[in-house]
Amino acid sequence: MTTPVIGVLALQGDVREHLIALAAADAVARPVRRAEELAEVDALVIPGGESTTMSKLATLFGVLEPLRERIAAGMPVYGTCAGLIMLADKIIDPRSGQETLGGIDMIVRRNAFGRQNESFEATVEVSGVGPVEGVFIRAPWVESIGAQVEVLAEHDGHIVAVRQGNALATSFHPELTGDHRVHGLFVDMVRTVG
Repeated sequence: MTTPVIGVLALQGDVREHLIALAAADAVARPVRRAEELAEVDALVIPGGESTTMSKLATLFGVLEPLRERIAAGMPVYGTCAGLIMLADKIIDPRSGQETLGGIDMIVRRNAFGRQNESFEATVEVSGVGPVEGVFIRAPWVESIGAQVEVLAEHDGHIVAVRQGNALATSFHPELTGDHRVHGLFVDMVRTVG
């Protein structure tokens, strides 16, 4: 696969920024809202936003179960912030009705780094990428991981980037910085699967 087609789940969150970052990393990027659109992509990015709202909208748009099936079947997927929460097998103190897609054997804590007014930027050393500027907005962190999960980055002693097979997740938002290397890592992952 030379130029992968990568969707961005376009139910809520910073969709446009991910579309730009993926295009800059040499992928064909398109928004995905419905199961038919999901079937047309090689991989998917799940953006930041509000994870509870995202799970409810995914159910409403009829894409939750198809997403779970594609992820379980090995479709490459990358989640940022709320997307990391969506890819977790378990959430500590989930909101009522909140569901995840699963895909990464991890337990996450929502809003772990604090409220909106406690958002911050910090340099994060990401394995396989190098130092990146991490934008943390009401960011989660990973409390614990299973044996198959690789830790790619930590901040202040907390896990903020992980990979398990074809699934990648970060607590922070690389799409907001203009540095497209994390998206480039994901595009390379998609190419190796194709």
